[in-house]
Amino acid sequence: MNRLFDKSELRDIAATVEVGQRLTDAECLRLFASNDLPAIGMMADLVRERRHGNRAFYILNRHINYSNLCILDCDFCAFYRRPKQEGAYEYTVAEMVAKAQAALALGITELHIVGGLHPTWKLDRYVEMLRALRAVDHRLHLKAFTAIEIRHLAKISKRSIPETLAVLREAGLGSLTGGGAEIFAPEVRQVICHAKETAEEWLEVHREWHKMGGRSTCTMLIGHVEKPEHRVDHLRRLRELQDETGGFTAFVTLAFHPENTQLFHLPGPSGADLLKTLAIARLYLDNVPHIKAYWVLMGMKLAQTALSFGVDDIDGTVIEEKIYHMAGAKTPQQMAREALECAIREAGRAPVLRDSLYQEIG
Repeated sequence: MNRLFDKSELRDIAATVEVGQRLTDAECLRLFASNDLPAIGMMADLVRERRHGNRAFYILNRHINYSNLCILDCDFCAFYRRPKQEGAYEYTVAEMVAKAQAALALGITELHIVGGLHPTWKLDRYVEMLRALRAVDHRLHLKAFTAIEIRHLAKISKRSIPETLAVLREAGLGSLTGGGAEIFAPEVRQVICHAKETAEEWLEVHREWHKMGGRSTCTMLIGHVEKPEHRVDHLRRLRELQDETGGFTAFVTLAFHPENTQLFHLPGPSGADLLKTLAIARLYLDNVPHIKAYWVLMGMKLAQTALSFGVDDIDGTVIEEKIYHMAGAKTPQQMAREALECAIREAGRAPVLRDSLYQEIG
């Protein structure tokens, strides 16, 4: 591969990638500064091919955003509502069970469960929710809650983070979602999510969960007020925690959707920026097994393209995603298994059905 980069400003980085050495923060920053998207994509695709061959993963899952009532008011969020505000909602446990039962007929193996920091629900409500959903089918994997939700439940129940996680795991929690990380730099968080947990607090939740043997995903939100150095810092912190625990299964680049938020004047990321960031993540996060293109927020065509930029997973059937659609996403609310497989094949990859922990199914 290196001969293809003889005249490229990235030839030294290409040589590092070719021999499988770890990239430095300075090299990562150079990649973000470079406009040579084809070269970055080619390097990332080499790493993807080494890890996964020609396979691309997908899952049969259903999202349940149980409520958008939230005590926070993050400027980047179009999802949250106050009680009695137009558009506010909350599902009963019975309604969530009904949604899970209907989706089970479609063959789903995972429920993806997140919501706002509800102003009145206690920990018992979340335990009841998990137990009831688990009872729908014991084989269902409950991938639930962001780090800020866990910290909220710990606070209102006067428990430690490990104690809270233990209670939720006993009730059926299978793995944690990676949401809420946004960008770790405090000066960025002060602008987009001033009341949220700090980077250290987000990392602590995932560290404690990993120490218990749990698994989670990790994310980064791009396209708002962050700068390249903030992205590098964010990725470095994720890589350091992964070095420590090995508990992250996948990394997801999330695109900021400005519509219906208090940051509506910002443009959000371009398609090229999303592809570049996914590719750089594959190159820099050498200890994270999978890089996911979340088709719900970037569209299936761009997700297909991402499969040549280091990505090996396009998520799943989804079914009723609310957070990004309330922020203006125009993508479909769900995707049939056949459509996912067709999209992967069109991109030149072999589709592989997986479970929540990336074990192949069938």
